Amino acid sequence: MEKFRIFGGYRLSGTVTVSGAKNAALPCLAATLLTREPVRLSGLPRVRDILTMEKVLRTLGEHCQHDNGTTTVVMGQATATHAPYELVRTMRASVLVLGPLLASRRQARVALPGGCAIGARPIDFHLSALARLGADIRVEHGDVVAEAPRGLFGAEIAFPRVTVTGTENLLMAATLARGRTVLSGCAREPEVVDLAAMLTLMGARISGAGTDVIEVEGVDQLTGCSHTVIPDRIEAGTYLLAALMVGDGVRIEGCVPEHLSAVLEVLGSAGAQVEVQPQALVVPRQQTPLRAFTVSTQEYPGFPTDLQAQAMALATQAEGRSEIVENIFENRFQHVLELKRLGADISVEGRKAVVRGPTKLQGTTVMASDLRASAALVLAGLAAEGETVVDRIYHLDRGYETMEVKLSQLGARIERFNPGPFL
Repeated sequence: MEKFRIFGGYRLSGTVTVSGAKNAALPCLAATLLTREPVRLSGLPRVRDILTMEKVLRTLGEHCQHDNGTTTVVMGQATATHAPYELVRTMRASVLVLGPLLASRRQARVALPGGCAIGARPIDFHLSALARLGADIRVEHGDVVAEAPRGLFGAEIAFPRVTVTGTENLLMAATLARGRTVLSGCAREPEVVDLAAMLTLMGARISGAGTDVIEVEGVDQLTGCSHTVIPDRIEAGTYLLAALMVGDGVRIEGCVPEHLSAVLEVLGSAGAQVEVQPQALVVPRQQTPLRAFTVSTQEYPGFPTDLQAQAMALATQAEGRSEIVENIFENRFQHVLELKRLGADISVEGRKAVVRGPTKLQGTTVMASDLRASAALVLAGLAAEGETVVDRIYHLDRGYETMEVKLSQLGARIERFNPGPFL
């Protein structure tokens, strides 16, 4: 099993370029099921989750062709409707094929999804909302089985709580439903807006994306298109926090700073110096130590839960008592024990973690529990004294494109290695 070996104490400097957003690319790939024409997608990161989604599409009769940074998805003999457990179990976002399959092929069989063990993320909202569009849905042998022999019909649907994948699934399904669909309580994430932009290029009639109410007028068919996915705000935020921990002048290029407004506000309260440019963030070496700060994760435009773990790593180097409250997932503090192994002073009370800093971190072997926790451990390893080994980095590979290469180019000493089956 591959690991990272990190030698701490080296300062980062130079420019790092942000990859396309994994969480935008996944629904865009799923949306290709809505048309029989080729769809060209640029900026897809070559990470494990994208490769898994491409395997799911191939199982469903589509072909993915790669050429110089562009992925062209072409529908073949599109009769398959089953996304099997062997693929879906590793990635919760596979459930995104449910809505498009129902809309375009009128039936779907999708294994109940897996993914990171960060808490309960039920798809009940997806299923009840699709039923409101006229689908017959049941669970058989671990699979969601959905049928709509007469097609889908527009309806008014209110999500009981904000769900990003639920919003995306219903948005895709509604594009081919007869009549008008009104979705309220929608997620406002940039990734939802990006999906709506792609669907609009395909001929969908959508208004309100980016607000909590989205309206969709169904159309008879969608066409192919060319679309570039937005930059990954979570990757940009991760390198931003790394630069504040161990940076000597880092430029984070190819990002959308507005997507990180809540993060920049928190960092500003801590005294961080960050220059915001139209498509870049510039982090000079900090002249004064960061002050303790408070983070409370919220749905967009609030502080993203996907940067909570990395912010906790930063808090270990800030002066004073930082508080981090996790409001999205109930089991997303699994990285705390691993950060404490590195020497962090952290206590947890329910959904709140208190971090006292600054602390001198010392390298050791730690184990990643999920995608973002693994990033936090890498950041801590960069700041730690001596050698840190991060185990189970397959989590990291789900969402970060060649992280060790990008950090090495900034001056970090980090390497990927495989100790063999008996170590």
